[in-house]
Amino acid sequence: MQIWAGLGNPGAQYALNRHNAGFMAIDAIAATHDFEAPKKRFLGWAIEARLGSEKLLLLKPATFMNDSGQSIGEAMRFYKLTPADVTVFYDELDLAPFKVKVRRGGGAAGHNGIRSTIAHIGEDFRRVRIGIGHPGHKDRVTGHVLGNYAKAELDPLADMLGAIAAEARWLADGDDVRFMNDVALRLQS
Repeated sequence: MQIWAGLGNPGAQYALNRHNAGFMAIDAIAATHDFEAPKKRFLGWAIEARLGSEKLLLLKPATFMNDSGQSIGEAMRFYKLTPADVTVFYDELDLAPFKVKVRRGGGAAGHNGIRSTIAHIGEDFRRVRIGIGHPGHKDRVTGHVLGNYAKAELDPLADMLGAIAAEARWLADGDDVRFMNDVALRLQS
């Protein structure tokens, strides 16, 4: 069993915020693979599904970004899993827009959802970092992160989310490098 948690803020007013890239990735994976509708569980919305031979729990915490770790921790404890079984999808300021990178462990780098996750489960989980780019000055970060994707960004956003969903099987199999390479290849064409 693996837990794949997408970070974001619940509510229609946040749906297209850059900060909700994690929610968008989970929704894209669920839609692409025809998973069932989510159920309210673990202080969020959860879907139990299979991707290849791997059993997954797709999770979107409903706790708001700053308390995401509470939901992820509840699910992890329920299934008696370790942080190594958890993958968190989230927006990353320090990556160019629509770039996708995977890494294990590390700090929060100022991301409150990651800070909360570390506080609740430790830092040894896999992270799928979804680039949103930096606005250039720290005074503009909050507006950028909590701002909606611009109309001109919607097609590249859809392409990136489609690539993440299409190549998700490699994440399920633990092949992070193949996942990153295949997502990048899809986005080049």
